[in-house]
Amino acid sequence: MPRKLVVSVYSSLDGVVQDPVGMENSGLGNWVGPFSRGPEGDEIMHEELWAADIVLLGRTTYEGFAPVWPTIDDPAGFAKKLNAMRKYVASNTLKDATWTNTSVLSGDVVGAVRDLKAESGGDIVVYGSAGLVHSLLPQGLVDKVHMLIYPTVLGRGTRLFPAGYASAFELADLRRLGSGIVHAEYLAKAE
Repeated sequence: MPRKLVVSVYSSLDGVVQDPVGMENSGLGNWVGPFSRGPEGDEIMHEELWAADIVLLGRTTYEGFAPVWPTIDDPAGFAKKLNAMRKYVASNTLKDATWTNTSVLSGDVVGAVRDLKAESGGDIVVYGSAGLVHSLLPQGLVDKVHMLIYPTVLGRGTRLFPAGYASAFELADLRRLGSGIVHAEYLAKAE
């Protein structure tokens, strides 16, 4: 059975995926925002990761994850699972990926992702990486989108769905988490 490609992002109410919780300007560091996804959000992320056996990242997301995740020791095993998985970084400029089990996809990234999807196995999860997602959407390679929507409005920035692509997905599930964050799951519409 071919793999499913699942995009997992944080978003503001207006669909901006760059900095939905003000992390860059909060003074709290890149991975801490004013809202916590809480235990329910952690459970969603856990289920998503355990269904996957490949992680696909853009270069910027990789450069944020690679120095942090190998140093984390969490009781739930999230870091252990992520560190052990096959990881691919889509980049034409990154030459050496130092994170364990990481390879660089350069050149025809869309073709490489199509080949990965054709393999048997678990899901491929894409964390963040809006630019990468924008290259995969027109090719019909995205099967599912998980959005943790934070109660903020940014008014500008990169949105996950460029004009015309949101209509290719339908809302499959919507849950309000105790933290005030909303989890939305979108599935690609059958052609």
